[in-house]
Order: sequence, then C-alpha cells, then structure tokens
Amino acid sequence: MQNVNICLLGFGNVGKALAELIIDKHQAIQDQYGFDLRVVAIKTGRHGACINVEGIDLRQAMTAIRNGEPLNPFGVGLAPDDREEWLRSSKANVMAENTPVSYADGQPAIDHIRLALGQGMHVVTANKGPVVHAYKALHELATSNHCQFLFESTVMDGAPIFSTWREALPAARLNALRGVLNSTTNLILTRMEDGESFDEAVDYAQSIGIAETDPSGDVDGWDAAIKVAALVTVLMGVPFLPQEVQRQGIRDIQYADVRSAREDGKRWKLICTAERSGDHASASVKPQLIDPSDPLFSVMGTSSAITFYSDVLGALTLSEEDPGPHTTAYGLLADILNIHRHQD
Repeated sequence: MQNVNICLLGFGNVGKALAELIIDKHQAIQDQYGFDLRVVAIKTGRHGACINVEGIDLRQAMTAIRNGEPLNPFGVGLAPDDREEWLRSSKANVMAENTPVSYADGQPAIDHIRLALGQGMHVVTANKGPVVHAYKALHELATSNHCQFLFESTVMDGAPIFSTWREALPAARLNALRGVLNSTTNLILTRMEDGESFDEAVDYAQSIGIAETDPSGDVDGWDAAIKVAALVTVLMGVPFLPQEVQRQGIRDIQYADVRSAREDGKRWKLICTAERSGDHASASVKPQLIDPSDPLFSVMGTSSAITFYSDVLGALTLSEEDPGPHTTAYGLLADILNIHRHQD
C-alpha cells in the first residue's frame, strides 16, 4: 500500500468537495490502485491551520469549518504560520492549491506553488492564474525537482481537457479551438431566453453561488479570457496573457436582443476562440449570435463545451453539463491519481 499524503492550501467549497471525494472514494482507490490517500495538513486564511502526518479526520474538520471553528485542534502540536515551514512540516507528497484566482498576476498562488515544487512536492491546482502567468517557469521547476505540476480543473472543471492532449493525443498539433467556457454567462443568457432581464438573471446566478457578489469577472469576459489564455499557453505552446485576448462581455445584451434572436430561431452565446499561426496565436471572447446548425447552440444553463481543431483528428468536441465544486474537485483528484499512477 502506497501512502499518498496530501496538504490542502485553501479549504473553501472546492477544498471541502475534494475532502468529500477522498472520503467517498477512499476504499475504491485503495482497491483499484493500492493508494492510501490521506490529508495530512490544511491551511486556510480564516480558520487557521493544522498538521497531522498520520491523517486528519476530514469529517470533523469540515464540521468545524461549517461551525466557524478553528482547525488547530485537528493537528498534532501547533502548525507553523510560515507557509514554507508548514509545507515542510506536513511531509506531504502533493499539495492541492485552491486559493482565490488573480487575473492580473497569478499571485500569491504562484509563490505557493513555487514553494511546494521547490521542496520536491507535486502540485495540483484549480487556480488559472499560475498557468497563464508562470506556466513555463513552474513546469521547468517541477521537472528539475522530479515532480509534477498539473491543473486539470482550471478549464471546464473536471472535464479531461489537458490530460486528453497530454495522454491520448500524442504528437497532435492544436490549430484552433472554439467553445463556451464560462458557465455563469451561459446561465444568464439561458435565463434571459426564459424571460428574465439581465439584472434578474445575474441575481439568480448570485443566489445559487454561481456568480460572485461582484460578477464583473464573468459578465465582462475575464474568466473566459483567462481560460482561453491557459489553453493557448499550454496546448498551443504559445505564451499568452488574458490581456491579449480580444474581450467583450455580455453586459450590453438586453432582454430585447435575446427575445429578437429567439424569434429568429437563434440565440446569443459568449464564444471563446483561439487560432495558431506559426509561432503566434490570436484569441477572442465575445458574444455571438448563432443558429441551430452551430454545435454550441444546445449548450444551455451552466454547461460548457469546447471544440478542438487539430492536424490529425479534425474537430473534436468535449462537453460538460452542470458543473460545480464537486466536478472541480474531481479534476484535482484525477490529477493526484494520475501523478502517482505514472510514477516509476
């Protein structure tokens, strides 16, 4: 039995969903892979930190978080405040990094990941910022320290986007992509088709936790832009920042526009595109009016889809229905398992 010791940096909705998955899948993972997954350290911004190299009781830790209580009692001794010392003391094999995303510079997540990789610790993350702002440097650091930096959950949650290209499409070249990648704007446009105003649809998205209190990252296209930048950077091999994406959000689309489109048998979608030309790439995020012949026409609610155009398979489409923290958490779990499944 191989012990896989995990430390969780950030224990919000995704971190707790990952903990639930580790509990639910623990026996199946042992039986299928021979791995004993244990969370040995947790560090949060508001609830403190804890370390127990024998494994933390995750159910009790989640109950404490729900009750607004600190995590310190679930560790052995006092967990260090310093991040580097906390990582070193955890004796973890892999860090799951789930701190808030920064569109502007990817910090402080980049520094968190750099610390872990520098200690020879694998890193998995759902944080898009480090991928677009520091992918090459972090990948090289991981390689030099004989560990891995994986980030399946950064685009389309748990859908196998990056692993498909990494594992299933050897020597394939990605020439272009097109998709609906922001579930919040897709939900807003869907509800506007059902008769709600833009503001009413945003309010609903906020009420179910899909949109933030400040929804500008979604409705102004920043979330979609950073996902496109991540795909271009990693899959096309062209370093690309979200600021380089031609970006237009859905803020100016009114109910009258959506109703008129529906009467014509069409609908509005926030469409993401990217295309490579030699060593360069171009990308855009903007609302487009599409008809039923478009494969993205039927992508409704919080669902997402992307079509890849390669030199070997033509068009390949992946879709995901109704994602949430549980699907994002599965992407993290899949990365953890794939790291250890492929070790020599």
